Amino acid sequence: MASNVNGGPALLTKDQTSDTLAGCADHIQCAMTEELQGANFSHTKFLLTGFPEIYKYRRFLFLPFFLIYLLLLVGNSLLLFVIKSTESLHSPMYIFVSALAVVDIIVPTAIIPAMLLGFLFDLNEITLSGCLTQMFVTHFFSSVESTILLAMALDRFVAICKPLHYNEIMNSSMFLKLFLFTLIRSGTIMSTLVALASPLSFCGSNVIYHCYCDHMALVSLACDSIAQNQTMGLIVIICFVGIDTSVIFFSYVKILHVVLGTAAGEDRWKAFHTCGTHLMVMICFYFVGSVTFLSRNLNIPIPIDVNTFLGVMYIVFPASVNPIIYGVRTKEIRTALFKIFKNKINKVSIVKVSTIRN
Repeated sequence: MASNVNGGPALLTKDQTSDTLAGCADHIQCAMTEELQGANFSHTKFLLTGFPEIYKYRRFLFLPFFLIYLLLLVGNSLLLFVIKSTESLHSPMYIFVSALAVVDIIVPTAIIPAMLLGFLFDLNEITLSGCLTQMFVTHFFSSVESTILLAMALDRFVAICKPLHYNEIMNSSMFLKLFLFTLIRSGTIMSTLVALASPLSFCGSNVIYHCYCDHMALVSLACDSIAQNQTMGLIVIICFVGIDTSVIFFSYVKILHVVLGTAAGEDRWKAFHTCGTHLMVMICFYFVGSVTFLSRNLNIPIPIDVNTFLGVMYIVFPASVNPIIYGVRTKEIRTALFKIFKNKINKVSIVKVSTIRN
């Protein structure tokens, strides 16, 4: 970047911007248009350039991401409706499933609508405050999802391995403790993550190579030292990946040990298939999330578009398949869904018959 007469950084020219955005169309000027004042200048607005290497084809990305977003909205909303409408599903396990569905709506909604506007209308600009807000919402609720998955694994562990003590353990007091634990752990860690990013000076490029304000995607643009931010990123991985996945894996191993030791034939296969499916989705959530979170932190050489794709998919893939894994494939929810659907058809039929008779 060139320097202005006052010694501060000058505006990026169109040619410089094109070089920086190695996939942007030539007719798009991605540089900021605000005036720079003095050597202490710091960007207050940024440009989100998801998939820069295929930037000229960005409009073709609108349809698949729109359909995925629509799918996860319908799936999770339907799951919430079925659980709310069926009294027999008002148990701890399905309360966790409901909480998971709410999170799987909130996190994608925090990033995908803005992504779609960027793909279709080149509305890629975001303020620093907006970026920090999106960062907090995305990372906070993603960490909440991790805690919910942990709670669901522990719930199944108690239900199968300690069935006689289930009602005693999984009571309202336990829910309150889990709620407070989630707020304290996720709130404290993610607030610190954002608080450390907030005072940084961004005097160089204002181009974020991502579809949303990921922590390290923004922090890597800072002119200041980011050692504290990198350390905090590692703490996030240790707390939400290292600890949570260890407890979840231990719980499912114990569940499989008990079930496979008592069940026979088809029941064994069902238990193995169910636990295996749950673990596969969780591995996708944790592993892909860790790769995207650590790739910039540890300078892992991953192509920008690949890293961006993984960063989006670790959010939208679990949100899309969770209604199937914890909904359609669950016998109680599937039965309740069919019952609601059947009642709706019967009501429509009665209305039509009454109309014809009149």
